[in-house]
Amino acid sequence: MSDDLTAEDRDLITAARAAMAHAHAPYSRFAVGAALRLSDGTILTGSNFENASYGLSLCAETVAIAAANAQGRLRDIARIAVTGGPIGDAPGTDIITPCGRCRQIIKEAQDMGGRPLTILCTAAQGEDVLRLTLDALLPHAFGPGNLGIGAD
Repeated sequence: MSDDLTAEDRDLITAARAAMAHAHAPYSRFAVGAALRLSDGTILTGSNFENASYGLSLCAETVAIAAANAQGRLRDIARIAVTGGPIGDAPGTDIITPCGRCRQIIKEAQDMGGRPLTILCTAAQGEDVLRLTLDALLPHAFGPGNLGIGAD
């Protein structure tokens, strides 16, 4: 992995890649794993969960963020890693980034946490890491602040 990554970032990417193994992706055959580092160092993961009706499918980032929220930790998300690739013998080497829906969900977590979130984007295998801010992924986003809701 990139030499400028911290040990914590490497661990977060490893956790996201491990979460891919739990993806339920029989339709797209594309596994995605996400890992969140909370402010106390705890790591929570998620994997995509597809549904035969397609529209009811859940993305890995959404699953992980919902897990943080279910534990009362939505405001504690400090960093996110996302990885993914085709299921099968040739895992992908193309870096993936969160889809538009996930970017909006991450925006909610960022605003409720009151701090900028960095997203580490990787491929299922390989060393390349794209480090992005949510604001770069979703400029001029609509979020809780537009409704007068803050991190308190």
